[in-house]
Amino acid sequence: MYPKEWQHLTMFILFTLNGYVDVMSKNLLPQRCVVLEKGTLVLTFYVLLLLLMSHVQDSTGIELQIHYLLIVVVFLLMLVLTIELWTPDTFHLLLIETFLFLSMGSWLIQGGFILYRPVTGYPWQDDDISDIMFITTFFCWHVMINALCLLGIYGISSFWHHCYRPSLKLMESKEAPYHKGTTRPLYKLLREVEQSEKDDQAPLLSKSSP
Repeated sequence: MYPKEWQHLTMFILFTLNGYVDVMSKNLLPQRCVVLEKGTLVLTFYVLLLLLMSHVQDSTGIELQIHYLLIVVVFLLMLVLTIELWTPDTFHLLLIETFLFLSMGSWLIQGGFILYRPVTGYPWQDDDISDIMFITTFFCWHVMINALCLLGIYGISSFWHHCYRPSLKLMESKEAPYHKGTTRPLYKLLREVEQSEKDDQAPLLSKSSP
């Protein structure tokens, strides 16, 4: 009955439905619902973790080690996303979430090459303990590379913001003085911007209608 293939299909359907919810929330609902988007994402990762735990029941050797390391990342990501439901727009949580998503994506790609298309052309041996140990080493390399990548992006962004901050402040004071002193959450600001865009489009639609 191809149980693993059905599990893979279920995972793809989960992420597809999560994408549909995001599109619906941003484009179809009268007002964007960030809580709905976050809640759907959290639910997706809860189900994904259950599928992965069942997915490794008959796995051994290299495949088992790859999936165990993936489960660790998914579990941590699930915890972070769950905490974000109660503490949204927290910088440290968003940073950890981005790092875990990077690690999950890069490890999925690496796992596919290890299991199905080894770069060296020689398949990994399930009965070789050195190969299994090297899988963990590979994962640690991914963690370090993703951390350095995130640190580099953050450093470049901070440098750019530091260099161009005076001009940005001048533009804000001239063009958008009403944004000064804004300390409200990001999702509330997004709602206000979307509502203002809809209000601006309403006169245009009324003029174009016969």
